[in-house]
Amino acid sequence: MIKISRFRAFIRKHQKSAPVVFFILGFTWDSLTLGSIDRLYDQIIICVYLLSLSLSLYLFNLADDNKWKETFLERYEDYFPLAIQFFIGGLCSAYVIFFSRSVSFTKTVSFFIILVILLFANELLKKRISNKYLQFGTYFFVNFTFFTFFIPVLVNTMNTFIFLISGGVSLSSTLILVTFIYGKSPSTRRELNKTKLINLILIIYATINIFYFFNLIPPVPLAMEEGLVAHKIEKENGTYTVTYQKSGLFSPFDDETSYTPGDSLFIFTSIFAPADLKKRVNHHWQWKNSQTGEWETSDKIEFEITGGRDGGYRGYTYKTNILEGKWKVDVTTNDDMILGRINFTIVFDSTNTSRNLETEVF
Repeated sequence: MIKISRFRAFIRKHQKSAPVVFFILGFTWDSLTLGSIDRLYDQIIICVYLLSLSLSLYLFNLADDNKWKETFLERYEDYFPLAIQFFIGGLCSAYVIFFSRSVSFTKTVSFFIILVILLFANELLKKRISNKYLQFGTYFFVNFTFFTFFIPVLVNTMNTFIFLISGGVSLSSTLILVTFIYGKSPSTRRELNKTKLINLILIIYATINIFYFFNLIPPVPLAMEEGLVAHKIEKENGTYTVTYQKSGLFSPFDDETSYTPGDSLFIFTSIFAPADLKKRVNHHWQWKNSQTGEWETSDKIEFEITGGRDGGYRGYTYKTNILEGKWKVDVTTNDDMILGRINFTIVFDSTNTSRNLETEVF
C-alpha cells in the first residue's frame, strides 16, 4: 500500500510528462516483442490493447462523475489517463512495426507523421489527454487501423471491399462506444457536443479512405521484404540464387546499374503475406523518356503470391533490350495499390568491367 501511495504521489507530481513517458514505454515494449501480424501472439496482444484502451476510456470518462468513489477502482483513478496513453502507444508501435516491413520507406512516411502527431498531441493541447475530442478521435484512428490489419488476416482475403468492411466495423464500434459513454457520463455530455464529435470521426473516416484510394497507405497486411535489380537469377530446390550489382558507398543514392545491351535484367522481390492469403501482384516496368520527361510503361507483368513464408513470397520478372536511362519498377497489387518501388539508372557497359557483383541465396 505504501509503494502504491508513493507511486501515485510521483505520478501526480509529474502529471504533465507522465502520459508521454507511458506512450513511449508502450512504443518501446512492442518494438521489442512484436514481429508479424499473422502470429497468434501478435494478434492476441493488439486485441488486448484495443480492448484495454476501450475499457480505459470508459473508466476515465466516468471517473469525473465520481462513479468509482468508494470502490476499489477509486485508488487507481490517477492511472486511467496513463493507461490510455500506454495502449495508444502500444497500438501505434505495433502498426509502425507492421508497416515498416515494406522496403519502400516512402509508403510509411504518412503513418510516421501521424504517429509523431499522436506522440506530441498532449503537449499541444492545453487539456492534454482529458480532451475528449482527442481521446475519441485517436481511438477511432487506431481502431480503424486495427481492423484493416485484422479482418484480411481472418478471412484470408484483401481487396477494396474488405477495406470498406473494415472501415464500417471500426466506425460502428467507435460510435457504439461513444454513445454508451455519452449516455452513462453526465460530465461527458457537458464537455462534448455529440454532433461535433461524430462529425470529427466522420472526417477522420473520410480522410483515411482518401489516403487509401490515392495509394498513400500500403495495402496492409502485405509488405515488400526485399527488392533487387539482378543480372542473373537461378532457381533450384525452392531457393533463388540472385546475382546483383553491389551498391556503392552512398547507397541507396547510388542507383546506377551497368548493363550490356542484349542481356536480360531481372527484378527480384520477396513479399510478406499472412498464411493462407493469396494475392496477385505486378511488376510495373517504367522508363523515363528524357525528351518528354514522362514515365512510359514498358511492361506490366502479373504473378500470384501465397502467404505463410516468413521471409516473404519470392518472385521475379525480367526484360531484355533495356533502354539506357532512368527506370522504376512499381510492385503493385492487381488493384494498383503500391507495395514498393525499385528505382535504378541503366548505364550501358559492353565490357562488363565496371560491375561489382554479389551473389545471395533467398
